[in-house]
Amino acid sequence: MIRATAFAAALVGAASPALSLSCMRPDVASSYSRAADAEESYLVVHGTLKFNESKLPKSSGNDSPPSTKIKAHMSGNALSKSGFNHPFDRDITLEVLCYGPWCGGAASGIPYLAFIRKDGAGYTFEADPCGSLGFAKPTPKMLAQAEQCMNGGACKPGTR
Repeated sequence: MIRATAFAAALVGAASPALSLSCMRPDVASSYSRAADAEESYLVVHGTLKFNESKLPKSSGNDSPPSTKIKAHMSGNALSKSGFNHPFDRDITLEVLCYGPWCGGAASGIPYLAFIRKDGAGYTFEADPCGSLGFAKPTPKMLAQAEQCMNGGACKPGTR
């Protein structure tokens, strides 16, 4: 996961200003597969994210910071084989990534289906410009897809 992100960031940084960011539309199955294949450990959490939105990076051309870490709180339930039934109520880090002039984002006070990385004793929710590890206001179908993936059912990336 980190290798792909670093490669994408290098490509964007080398691009001319006329080039636009091109992202594949994220879906739960591809995000689940990305997290499952990563060297790091991830939790899948359905919960409300809260943080100070004024701390979000502002896009400033190619001078945008590559990473902005914001103190946040996520309250909801983590996914297990028996569903979203493990309470998750923790302070986390919201890491907003920028690829050149394009920055990820998030909104405070709304529900997310989030793929949260375990970092030592803490947790990080990474928000990149393509939105590949978090889904704001997830539908019941999205939550069901995450459960299906967790239980070894059909988890084909590219389906919504």
